[in-house]
Amino acid sequence: MRKPTSEGIVRAAAKVAEILPMTPLLPIEFGERSCWIKAESLQPIGAFKIRGAWNRITAIPVKDRARGVIGVSSGNHAQGVAWAARRLGIAATIVMPSDAPRIKLDNVRKLGAQIVEYERHVSDRDGIARELQAQTGATIVHAFADPWVIEGQGSIAIETRAQLAERGLPEPTRFIAPCGGGGLSAGLALACPEAEIVPVEPVGWDTIGRSMAAGTPLASDAAAPRTICDCLLAPAAQEINIDVLKHRAAPGLTVTDAEIRAAMRHLFAHARLVVEPGAAAGVAAAMAGKAPVDEGTVIVVTGGNVDPQLFSEIIGQDQ
Repeated sequence: MRKPTSEGIVRAAAKVAEILPMTPLLPIEFGERSCWIKAESLQPIGAFKIRGAWNRITAIPVKDRARGVIGVSSGNHAQGVAWAARRLGIAATIVMPSDAPRIKLDNVRKLGAQIVEYERHVSDRDGIARELQAQTGATIVHAFADPWVIEGQGSIAIETRAQLAERGLPEPTRFIAPCGGGGLSAGLALACPEAEIVPVEPVGWDTIGRSMAAGTPLASDAAAPRTICDCLLAPAAQEINIDVLKHRAAPGLTVTDAEIRAAMRHLFAHARLVVEPGAAAGVAAAMAGKAPVDEGTVIVVTGGNVDPQLFSEIIGQDQ
């Protein structure tokens, strides 16, 4: 497999810019500390995953597109693959956990993709995808362990640099990002080699953090607790991501569900953003004082595909 590169990220950013407007870069304050948030929750599918999916699928040779594409995702990458495939006239099949948020399952179906459900923590989702590939010859579009996907996610940093430059500000010195499989964090690291990269994972689901500390990809902890961060539950780290991150990011930063809820309420009250739990992980780390924040810090808010009832319950809770 080819490796993702900074040059590939520049090419991906140009491809993304042809079809999507820049997402807003918004100022935000936590007490007396101020920084920026990149509102990827305002993408057409409600998540940053549209970037990597578009970059990967458009790289598939035309002669191979007739066989379709296969995605594996709890929802946001699934929507990105389905959106890109529909735009390109390609059949899409998505392997999704049966307990994925209903809003994500419904959105994938509305985009015309076929869903193959599996039981999370029981079935091998990547194995299911490989079986489907053997039957159809379709191209697997991995959610994070794919060089084109990583490069597509890194386009966020290219946009951010341009938006800061328009304001007469220097390049970002730090990115704080929710982390599942590490595709976004790896893309940011390659796009901005001088910036500090701070991946944030749910407590007990620090698969990337543990893998970086070990210097080798590890599986998720079988005894990991339940969490509301459905979009950050990668079953295992992959070498392509760890190879980038083990030299670029500090491992071990996690947030609790209570801190996530507080971040969702803060984003709704102060940035008027509807954000899903996992997407608020970076803001949660900043609010809890676990991640440093200054005027050169950019926090990526990765998605807004949250079940309305859950969002209402969280927003209505006491501060």
